[in-house]
Amino acid sequence: MSEKNREGKRAAREKLAVQREKQKSRDKRRRALIVGAGVVCVLGLAAVIGVVAANAGKDDGSESAGPIVAPSGAKGKDSLAIPVGEEGAKSTLTIWEDFRCPACKAFELAYRDTIHELTGAGQLKVEYHLATIIDGNMGGTGSRKSANAAACAQDAGKFPAYHDVLYDNQPPETDDAYADENKLLDLARKVDGLDTTLFQECVKNGKHNSWVEKSNKAFFDGGFTGTPTVLLDGKNIYKDSSMTPAKFKRMVEDANK
Repeated sequence: MSEKNREGKRAAREKLAVQREKQKSRDKRRRALIVGAGVVCVLGLAAVIGVVAANAGKDDGSESAGPIVAPSGAKGKDSLAIPVGEEGAKSTLTIWEDFRCPACKAFELAYRDTIHELTGAGQLKVEYHLATIIDGNMGGTGSRKSANAAACAQDAGKFPAYHDVLYDNQPPETDDAYADENKLLDLARKVDGLDTTLFQECVKNGKHNSWVEKSNKAFFDGGFTGTPTVLLDGKNIYKDSSMTPAKFKRMVEDANK
């Protein structure tokens, strides 16, 4: 091989190595952006995801025929809110969410510990409202069935723990894994005392399906544009791009002074 050919091949290898390093850098920046949206807790980024997830159709409710049965302890207008925390807390956090929604998971993982701390301290009460917009957008029934299962967990006094388990094990948005009732029952085994015959029957029979659909209708009737929608004492804090768990905590603590 001539010296010229060897130099040409060496230059090609070096050029290829440079291109690979550039691609690695681009991939690293992209991963950092994804992590930033979901973990670093800048709500404005996740809000964009939530709006995109919500903009299409409503769940048709084809499997939800039956009487409207609210879960035990549900409060608010038409008993559509599942409450967590002390009733006398000065601040109220209202959350509209969908267990199939990836932006909801990002919010939960970022703010969960702070919310638990504040509810445990009696400074905050949370009102959870369940929606099924991903079923309407992507097809399937996982949003509705997981919401029904969460309502069944509320009947058993286990909503907060099962709520967190559903987000910890959330499938990809395009994977309707929560339409499988056996999957929902398997996850219930992660919550002490939840996997009972009564809970299993509630899940399998879709006891709260019509209630879930009524909640979903209330979401759209309220003019909300995406999940999660997060209101602190009526103010939409999810649209605040500067919001962080620390800032949220200060707002609640200031309201309790």
